[in-house]
Amino acid sequence: MKATRQDIVAEARSWLGTPYVHQASTKGAGTDCLGLLRGVWRAVLGCEPEAVPVYSMDWSEPQGEERMWAAARRNLIERARDHLEPGCILLFRMRETGVAKHLGIVSEAGAVPRFIHAYSGHGVVENALSDPWRRRVVACFHFPLEVS
Repeated sequence: MKATRQDIVAEARSWLGTPYVHQASTKGAGTDCLGLLRGVWRAVLGCEPEAVPVYSMDWSEPQGEERMWAAARRNLIERARDHLEPGCILLFRMRETGVAKHLGIVSEAGAVPRFIHAYSGHGVVENALSDPWRRRVVACFHFPLEVS
């Protein structure tokens, strides 16, 4: 399926206002950050690449396993962390010593970058990629498709 970066951003924006629901992935009804990525994947690419196992809100933090990062590497194309373009997927470490367990999709690049994410207590929102958020970025990925 051929898609553009604008298609990815438009689909992510169509999820704005969806409530935060852990492990959900239904536009308008509920999603978490991974569910948002999964929903955009389904709309842009079709079937998801692998089944998502049940996961806790701590995302394997007690075990110190980078499960989300490993899944991203299996299914997405890794780029340099500062390689920000609309449609890029950002992986965040919410605590310096914790595992990476939050995702967002870049909606605007340039001088004032923005990203879309599902955030506990807020639902799907679009925020500035401010310095506090930027410091938490540990990896950047692209969807595995030819985009223009």
